[in-house]
Amino acid sequence: MNNTIGLWHGEGQERAVLLSDDRWEVLPPEAAVDSEPWPILPWARWQALVENGELSPRHAGVMLDPDEDPEVLTPWVGQLPLIALQFPGFMDGRAYSQASLLRTRLGYEGDLRALGDVLRDQLVLMRHCGFSSFCVRADKPAAEAIKGLSGFDQIYARSVASPEPLFRRRERR
Repeated sequence: MNNTIGLWHGEGQERAVLLSDDRWEVLPPEAAVDSEPWPILPWARWQALVENGELSPRHAGVMLDPDEDPEVLTPWVGQLPLIALQFPGFMDGRAYSQASLLRTRLGYEGDLRALGDVLRDQLVLMRHCGFSSFCVRADKPAAEAIKGLSGFDQIYARSVASPEPLFRRRERR
C-alpha cells in the first residue's frame, strides 16, 4: 500500500517510518487470493477461506468493519500477521475501541493497521489505542502526516502504548 506509516522499535526507542516497501494490499471481493501481494481480506471472506482449509491464517491479513466484534478473531489471534481496522469517516471512532480490545483483552501482538479516513491529527491517539501502522488517506502525503506522531505525545490517562498514567510515569523519574 502506498502512503503507509509504520512504527519501528529499536535501540530502546520508537519512531515512525514510511513503509515504501509495504506489500500488503486490500483485495477486492472477487479477486483471487495469492501470496503476492500479501492479501488483506474482509472478515467474512477470510473466515470462509480459513475454515474451508483454502487459506492459512498466517498467510493473509484480515479486515474488520467498524460494526464487527474483534472477539470473532479469538481463535486465530496468535497466528494473524496483520489486522486492519476501518475508519470510514473522520467522526467514526469505533476502530479505536476495536484496537484497544484487540491489544488488551485479546493480547494481539501483530501489526494492527488503520485504514480509511486516516489523517495526521488522529495518529497519536491511534498509536495510544494500539495501532502500529497507518494507511494515510490517499489525498494526504504520508511524509507530512508522519509529523503527527512526533508532536504532542503525552497523554495523562493510561493507554495501550503507555500502560501507566502520567503521574506514575513522573514518580518513576
